[in-house]
Amino acid sequence: MTLFDRTLSQDAETPLLEVDGLTKRYGARIGCADISFDLWPGEVLGIVGESGSGKSTLLSCLAGHLEPGEGRVLYRGRDTVAMPEPARRLLSRTEWAFVHQNPRDGLRMGVSAGGNVGERLMAVGARNYGTIRAAATDWLGRVEIAAERIDDKPRQFSGGMQQRLQIARNLVTGPRLIFMDEPTGGLDVSVQARLLDLLRGLVREMGLSAIIVTHDLAVVRLLADRLMVMKSGHVVESGLTDQVLDDPQHAYTQLLVSSVLQV
Repeated sequence: MTLFDRTLSQDAETPLLEVDGLTKRYGARIGCADISFDLWPGEVLGIVGESGSGKSTLLSCLAGHLEPGEGRVLYRGRDTVAMPEPARRLLSRTEWAFVHQNPRDGLRMGVSAGGNVGERLMAVGARNYGTIRAAATDWLGRVEIAAERIDDKPRQFSGGMQQRLQIARNLVTGPRLIFMDEPTGGLDVSVQARLLDLLRGLVREMGLSAIIVTHDLAVVRLLADRLMVMKSGHVVESGLTDQVLDDPQHAYTQLLVSSVLQV
């Protein structure tokens, strides 16, 4: 554990995130409509659906990357939709993290691996070079990147290593909530398996709450405690992950599950 990790003490009876009636429209087209749910401390929520179902729009609204047209997002009782932009940026640097599908969107490609991790620490006030470099070295090891590559640039890494570096950059400050947008998308199956094992271990070890968007049902079965299925901007089914996948009730969910089984 690094100096910047912290124990997450939350009231288990209080939701970490409360979402009420979240709606985003693009003109006449619905991005997501009337989405409501609670996310609890230490819980991992999966959101699945085909391309265009609204899951990425929903994630962007939750993470503050898009402004919804209607609804509220309460994080620890604070309305993040109404929050001033500087306060939301601070939240994104400290208590939240966001893992992009393409790691190039979450990394500075011209900065060393250690520098990418160190920048996140500096954003929360770290200034001692030795402490920052030690924390970066520790986290590279935790995501299975050799310490001797600390000064290499991300463009010298494989896609899987870039994604692991993005995870290290996001988690080094010990956030409470992590948003993940197709974190294994575009990776080879064997690389996906290693990355999923790594993510599952870190989420459990750190007691993180997480929201993961994916089209891959195998990913949510491995990572998510609870599952929401989206179609055309609406949630059509939700429940415990195994329950939804093993006994889907909505015709669309049944189609998703059966299409996976037939591959």
